Amino acid sequence: MNDKIALLDVVALTCDLSDEGLVRGQVGTVVEMLAEGVFEIEFSDDSGKTYAMLPLKQEQLLVLHHEPVAS
Repeated sequence: MNDKIALLDVVALTCDLSDEGLVRGQVGTVVEMLAEGVFEIEFSDDSGKTYAMLPLKQEQLLVLHHEPVAS
């Protein structure tokens, strides 16, 4: 599936980002589209406090779905 990433999508990391203290599977939100295929992602804890915000490429992200999606 080739998901198009949109503003406010919930995404998960597909790789570890050791320098940022992030691991594969951590969940964030798209808060800005910076360029074609590059997005600003905000990572927040359960209280809503941001613990990381950084630009990531589309290939580093997996769009998460909370409802059925037609294949």
